[in-house]
Amino acid sequence: MLKLYAYSGCSTCRNAIKWLKQHAIAFEEVAIRETPPSVAELKAALAAHDGDLRKLFNVSGLDYRSLGLKDKLPAMSTDAALKLLAENGNLVKRPFAIDAKNKIHLVGFKEPEWQAALLHRR
Repeated sequence: MLKLYAYSGCSTCRNAIKWLKQHAIAFEEVAIRETPPSVAELKAALAAHDGDLRKLFNVSGLDYRSLGLKDKLPAMSTDAALKLLAENGNLVKRPFAIDAKNKIHLVGFKEPEWQAALLHRR
């Protein structure tokens, strides 16, 4: 089943949830701020996004800016970056959707990407 990490105050997350419901796609919603994705889930998503760490980060978020990650991230090790993401759900780009069994790793909500990943398996 699809696991959807989301934040209730995020309009993009609400749009993704609405889309999933419209297409009758079962999912488990997890509060991303309280329970961020695990390092293993983040590693899988990173591999699916060609190893581009920046794609996993909420680069427009306050935490990203206040920690100065724009300048620090390029020099940070992958393990350190993933650990940081797993400890602070505010840093993770959302919504973050994963279905390890079906090899689905979606970061952010772009309807064409979600259609391609989720509607093809029906």
